[in-house]
Amino acid sequence: MKFLRDLLDKQKPLFQKGGKLENLYYAFEAGETFMFSPKHTNGIKGAQIKDAIDLKRMMITVVIAMIPCLLFGIYNTGHQHFLATGQTAGLWEDFGPKLLLGLQLVLPIVIVAYAAGGLVEAGFAVIRKHPINEGFLVTGMLIPLVVPATLPLWQVALATIFAVVIAKEVFGGTGMNILNVAMTARAFLYFAYPAQISGDQVWTYLGDKAPVDGFSGATALAVAYNAGVDGEPVTKALAEHNTILGDGMFSFSNLFMGWIPGSIGETSTLMALIGALILIGTGVASWKIIVSGFAGAYIMAFVMNLFAVNEYMAMAPEYHWVVGGLAFGIVFMATDPVSASQTETGKWIYGLLIGVLTVIIRVTNPAYPEGIMLAVLFMNVFAPLIDYYVVKANKNRRLQRATV
Repeated sequence: MKFLRDLLDKQKPLFQKGGKLENLYYAFEAGETFMFSPKHTNGIKGAQIKDAIDLKRMMITVVIAMIPCLLFGIYNTGHQHFLATGQTAGLWEDFGPKLLLGLQLVLPIVIVAYAAGGLVEAGFAVIRKHPINEGFLVTGMLIPLVVPATLPLWQVALATIFAVVIAKEVFGGTGMNILNVAMTARAFLYFAYPAQISGDQVWTYLGDKAPVDGFSGATALAVAYNAGVDGEPVTKALAEHNTILGDGMFSFSNLFMGWIPGSIGETSTLMALIGALILIGTGVASWKIIVSGFAGAYIMAFVMNLFAVNEYMAMAPEYHWVVGGLAFGIVFMATDPVSASQTETGKWIYGLLIGVLTVIIRVTNPAYPEGIMLAVLFMNVFAPLIDYYVVKANKNRRLQRATV
């Protein structure tokens, strides 16, 4: 690393004031601070908080928390291909080929997302003459995890650029965005290119292989919705729908583990919960949002059970936790410290409403059986309003005590 440090030090004068590449200083500075801890301080006068964490460490912690989802998604991508084409039936059979195929499909998506978003960030930094912030370290990982492995790379790049520009940079960059950037990218793809991010044929890579008899490629949510339309109990339909695995692909245990078709990093509730423990243990994410989000989904599903007019509304509440991307969305999207509620009471309300809205959208909207994406974006918009009324209520209580 000393060689790299010396090389950067030799080139630095070219990018500093008066150098030939002065206009590109902030692009150089971004690369330098990514590889090494900066030697400069923030330069702000006045009182300072001394803490071991800064923006870079915070973002790296979130990336580390997502690694279990990424690794699981890579292997599951290859596993689903081998299941769908009848090349294997065992979970750990053909481990090497499955992992290699997953890497071939997933890593290019990750690289394209980071490259496209990084170029946009660097461009805005050069134009506005400010340092590049580390916020995209998380967004660049989140976007690949919420899309199918079959998504064309040009769509990954286009969605990433759109989200970084529209949901982030136009508001002032890192820390100023109103909407979650990764969810904005997914929403863009859903409404602009629905054929590549919805339906039954996009979640499992088949390549030049023919699927085995009985394979549909449907996600658990699609199976649940179709069962509700047909009047068949959802839990029975999930357990019996796909018998490629010995006990049914959509058994509750398999849904919880995540060995099912879906977006790269969203299928495993277990991996999302591992990430949640990392985020909560390090103090990066709010446990209140996570707990209230799961609670809101369960409560709303229970209410739907009481007034069920179809089998989908009657689906057991705990199944809403393990189907679709609810767990991943609550852990990694809803807890975004910028677009979420900031007040402690507001976090309870914010998370609860995300869970409630997710279930409402799922069981009442035939065009969109997921729900977490729209719920998070909707509550992003209302988070400042929640905080406003929480603060206002607190002020009113203090005024009442002061006048007694």
